[in-house]
Amino acid sequence: MTENPYKRLAERLDALPNGFPPTEDGAELRLLEYLFTPEEADLAAQLRLTTETHTEVGERLGRDAQEVRNLLKDMFRKGLIGAGKSEGKFGYRLIPFAIGLYEYQFDKIDEEMARLFEDYYTQAFSKVLSIGPQLTRILPVNETIRSDMEVHPYESVVDFIDKFNAWGVQECLCRNQKALVGDACDHPLEMCMSLHTRPGAFDQHPTVRALTRDEALDTLKKAAEAGLVHQVSNNLEGGSDTLWFICNCCTCSCGILRGIKDLGMANVVARSAFVNQVDEELCNGCEDCLEYCQFDALSMDGMLVKVDEKRCVGCGVCVPTCSVGALTMVRRPEEEIADIPSTEEDWMIQRAKARGIDINDVM
Repeated sequence: MTENPYKRLAERLDALPNGFPPTEDGAELRLLEYLFTPEEADLAAQLRLTTETHTEVGERLGRDAQEVRNLLKDMFRKGLIGAGKSEGKFGYRLIPFAIGLYEYQFDKIDEEMARLFEDYYTQAFSKVLSIGPQLTRILPVNETIRSDMEVHPYESVVDFIDKFNAWGVQECLCRNQKALVGDACDHPLEMCMSLHTRPGAFDQHPTVRALTRDEALDTLKKAAEAGLVHQVSNNLEGGSDTLWFICNCCTCSCGILRGIKDLGMANVVARSAFVNQVDEELCNGCEDCLEYCQFDALSMDGMLVKVDEKRCVGCGVCVPTCSVGALTMVRRPEEEIADIPSTEEDWMIQRAKARGIDINDVM
């Protein structure tokens, strides 16, 4: 076993379904060195995906329980590990690098960390994005879907909002990260949404601004008007936690959607069950919709807009921009609609199988 705690932690994170692939020059180790002390990295490298109390961790590792408790609490406060109740007991667990501990660094990221992440991203993140099931899936806005289409609740972002009792928003980590490395885009910052089943969950949150339901819907509307795409976790029920997210993203900054533009990958997100359709009798060839499509799925064929169905992810962002109503979202043929994993555990099992790893090694 390697004596380098950062190397051990990197290998442990790569053993998770999400993945944390190594680089030739050790960019992943430099990133972990910035985030973790050697003692923290050593302990995190021995945690599991399943929740354990500090006493259970101490007993398993042969360490003093109080010492372990203090270190775990501090790591949780820093957003380096997860915590929560399991079978009535409060405990701690390992979380993936992305989507996971990286996103928890919102209030800590600075230029140095941003550049460390950029270095790692450009070298290795394509390996994370190229494996299915994908990390996230696209949800379209209800108003963009043809009115006679059957829409399941998990297929529409507005219905998704109504599953929760608390809503919040904070600035986008991805757009902040890109700005810190000198490559800012002009999309609005305060667009990263959190959702919780417990009422008032964000009322005293240090970084998330609490919203009402109507304010959450208004945030989604503003996101769509800005040309941002709605992404959520790629499973139906979530995991043991009741916290979800809606990332309102762009291909210029989003760590996932940048895979399409910067890394030349087409299939980095699970597309929605819908696809754009053009009414050729209504289309007047104005081209207004083209600039809103971040996936290069729209092009002109003479005076008519054409849709590349293979590139269209079914976000619906372009639809409201058509002043003559020539664009609508219609349901794809059933054989083209990918099954969504039911739970986070199902997603992890499928992802681990696709990567050829044994998930039992980290449970």
